[in-house]
Amino acid sequence: MTKKELSQLYDLNREIEQQQNRLGELESVLQGKSVRVAGIPLSLDKEVSGCKSEILDLKELISLNMEKCWHEIKKINRFIDSVEDSKMRQILRLRYINGLTWQQIAFSIGEFDESYPRQKHNTFLKATENLENNC
Repeated sequence: MTKKELSQLYDLNREIEQQQNRLGELESVLQGKSVRVAGIPLSLDKEVSGCKSEILDLKELISLNMEKCWHEIKKINRFIDSVEDSKMRQILRLRYINGLTWQQIAFSIGEFDESYPRQKHNTFLKATENLENNC
């Protein structure tokens, strides 16, 4: 599994977060707490109907992306479970499932230097990718 594949969960979570923020803005317009949202016309009656439509679309999109997240979590966990080295499994889970920074990972595994888990991770992924390319 490549770093790009492993990073999909992180990217999906950021995308969902942005969509949820947008949903909150639109719901504020409907509740009269906000007068203007980017991309929505100024006319109030058009604004409300446009908001309702976009809210429904966003809720559906968020739901689809949440399903993708669960799929990615399962896929990443299967990959991590196949790793023989316990410390490497910890690093991969903390990074790709929990979304921790390298410094947080270092502290979690009893290290103080963030370069330790990063280097161990990079070496492992490079070896894994080389092995996959040679098969």
